[in-house]
Amino acid sequence: MPEVKPQLQALGAYSHMLYDVVKDIGKNGISVREVSRQIILMGISSIPIVLLTAVFTGMVLALQTAYGLHRFGAKNYVGNLVGLALARELGPVLTAVMVCGRVGAGIAAEIASMVVTEQVDAIRALGGDPIRRLVTPRVVAGTISMPLLAGIAVITGILGGGVVAVLELGITAHQYYRSYLYAVRIPDVTDGLIKSVGFGILVSSIACFKGLRCRGGTEGVGLTTTSAVVTGSLMVFIANFFFTKILIIINFK
Repeated sequence: MPEVKPQLQALGAYSHMLYDVVKDIGKNGISVREVSRQIILMGISSIPIVLLTAVFTGMVLALQTAYGLHRFGAKNYVGNLVGLALARELGPVLTAVMVCGRVGAGIAAEIASMVVTEQVDAIRALGGDPIRRLVTPRVVAGTISMPLLAGIAVITGILGGGVVAVLELGITAHQYYRSYLYAVRIPDVTDGLIKSVGFGILVSSIACFKGLRCRGGTEGVGLTTTSAVVTGSLMVFIANFFFTKILIIINFK
């Protein structure tokens, strides 16, 4: 039980930080210039790693599903499974994990360094608000960037699966395309994008929270960065279950 109390305190502090972000946006709006800068740093710079991850994920999915479906003479349904898996699950989740590893670590390290070098204290001493200056732009940018990156990942993964289907499995491009269109509906795409919005908020806010709570000098910066990546990645997988459950309930009502 003694270990539970610090965890609850951290959860309360994290919730309070999110409340401060919402209050800041409602009271002061957003800085378009700073948010745009963060979108470039978080979103555009992450495109190469997202593309690489997505294309090989789609290719592996096509190979594995074709191997399994071949036993039942249903190899032509590869496009159905690849499209659904990428649109609903793998596209948003893998994108969030990749962004967490790349961007979340950077955010946590940057803010933690500012805490260690007392720059955050200087912001407070000058009458500034660290939430306004450091957290809000990154959370807003993460919320905008993540669904865009997930959409790119889904399209790239489907194209990668199509290349394998045509070159390795003997499925025509038309068959693959038609099977994908037959299986994937608009709600499948929107559900994936909704998840990505939640993942964007989680990844960016957890990284900011961990950075602001950094203690212990330069060693603490390294520990904070590791903690931000591990916690953010775990929360993506945990939140994905609850998002999926809620969206399924809503869609079947």
